[in-house]
Amino acid sequence: MPQADNTNPSPAPQNVSGSTSPATAGQDTAPQSKLSLKLQSAKGYYTFLVCYLVLLSALGSFVNDMYTPALPAMCRFFGCSVPLAQMGLTMGMIGLAVGQFLMGPISDRYGRRPVLAFSIALFIAAAVASVFSPSIHVFNICRFFQGAGAAGGYFLARTIPADIYSGRPLAKLMALIGAINGIAPASAPVIGGVTADAYGWKGVFVLLAIFAAIILVMSPVLKESLVPARRATGDWWNAIPTYLKLLRNRPFMIHVSLKSVSLGLLFAYISASPFILETHYGMSQTHYGLLIGFNALFMAAGSMIALKFKLLKNAAKAGAWILAAATAGEAAALWFVHSLWLFEILMIIMLFALGLIFTAANTLAMNEGREKAGEASAILGIGGYVVGAVASPLVGLGDILHSTAIVFIITALLVLIFARASTLLPPDLNK
Repeated sequence: MPQADNTNPSPAPQNVSGSTSPATAGQDTAPQSKLSLKLQSAKGYYTFLVCYLVLLSALGSFVNDMYTPALPAMCRFFGCSVPLAQMGLTMGMIGLAVGQFLMGPISDRYGRRPVLAFSIALFIAAAVASVFSPSIHVFNICRFFQGAGAAGGYFLARTIPADIYSGRPLAKLMALIGAINGIAPASAPVIGGVTADAYGWKGVFVLLAIFAAIILVMSPVLKESLVPARRATGDWWNAIPTYLKLLRNRPFMIHVSLKSVSLGLLFAYISASPFILETHYGMSQTHYGLLIGFNALFMAAGSMIALKFKLLKNAAKAGAWILAAATAGEAAALWFVHSLWLFEILMIIMLFALGLIFTAANTLAMNEGREKAGEASAILGIGGYVVGAVASPLVGLGDILHSTAIVFIITALLVLIFARASTLLPPDLNK
């Protein structure tokens, strides 16, 4: 059950260096404040914004989730090993990390919309190029550029809300986006499995290019959320001091680390599950997609239930303990029991716990770093994809059941450590 809040409300929002935020103390933020109030009061635009941000965030999920049902088939098509095929996931995550590192400060200088248009166009080009890959190595290079392109939409889905909202309104919007976007990881494997069965793995990337093109066509309706008066000046590498300030912001980095290790566990699951369910248990690509899609709905449920906690950090704490217990059982099941039903039940509990953690960690991190939302969102995204890039190929080493169990246990323990660190921080959001 959610724990009662027995502490005082948190102080005024702080910027990354620890001083009072200009948003509450200075006049240079007046244009941004007026824009924020205008966008918040436009109910029709709010609905569009939620839907559009869901699509942007979904692209980050689709770039990995949609083609995972085809991984075993791609091993056969290219005649490559399992870890080499899984490197496509890793390259995509590296692209997502690099893309966010570069595009975060660029969007703080030139606005959100130009970065969005460029990144989506890059994704479309890379998705089309991957269809013509003559080898797994060329395909993996294309995956890097797909990740870099998807990075723009993925981090802007966190940055744009932080431009407009703070505190509980920010938490509600991000949880709403996260819950609705549960459809993305739920539907992506289903769509990918059906498409791969019907048209092969190449059909999946044609479909991804079409999806990104729809987002690009809709982008002119999106209003710029960062007014010129609030944009950074100078070259993009001048953002490095801002990155360093954020890295020294302890509350921000605790929540970034919590999100990162949680996402690493999720990517380990995404990377291992097609080989466990299709190769080990004999599922078809379509049935695999349906099962993974069903599981993802529980992560969406966890995202919404996190808002029932008066302190979001308590949602992360509860999620971490649930995750630890379920992961211990899952590791034992993978190593000793080999039961599809037991694997499935424990995986549902793990994903529900991850939903609790993601809403809490995302919101608390972005609330801490919202004065430099582009860079803050970039660090938040990079951390998760760095851990995910390491975890994804590790589950393919040796016996995939045993290696997956080991990766699950290590990442779950790290989640517990950072969730505990979060509970020791002052109250998290303005009430």
